[in-house]
Amino acid sequence: MGSHDKVVVTCAVTGVLTDPKRFNVPVTPEEMAQATESAYNAGASVVHSHFRCQDEGLGHLPAWDLKTVGDILSAIKERVPDIIINMSTGIPGDDLSGPLGCLEAFEPEMAACNAGSLNYLKVRKDGSWAWPPALFDNTVEKVQRFLDVMIAHRTIPEFECFDTGIVRSVKLYKLNGMFEG
Repeated sequence: MGSHDKVVVTCAVTGVLTDPKRFNVPVTPEEMAQATESAYNAGASVVHSHFRCQDEGLGHLPAWDLKTVGDILSAIKERVPDIIINMSTGIPGDDLSGPLGCLEAFEPEMAACNAGSLNYLKVRKDGSWAWPPALFDNTVEKVQRFLDVMIAHRTIPEFECFDTGIVRSVKLYKLNGMFEG
């Protein structure tokens, strides 16, 4: 890379299911804003934000209620006004009302568009499953629903590709006219 090449540094300050009882991950709006400020000061221009349940002991679970998401987004933007927020949208199953409602209500500059399905797996050292194997389903129809809302609300999709085959899928989505770019 030359000295004039520019890069975009994105930081996910928390994962989707990381347990804050076991790992030091931010959960509250203030913690999310502080972690985002630290990432910004270290060079990140984009923060990928997963929103966590605010109920005691449930901070490892995702939250899609508008108050929680709004409080977190407001805290981040107040503390780090120049950061670009990339809103998480990942959700298993067919009920997309939570993430779609957040996209419609907050119209983020950027949001994740999970561009294909994957098996959600983790194995312990002894070879046993850490949790029951699960499918993170992202069918073409589901991707289209997210893209339709993102396009309607001028949100730039950030295509999440979990393997190289999904990169090809994004190309096919474009060729099919599902999005422009």
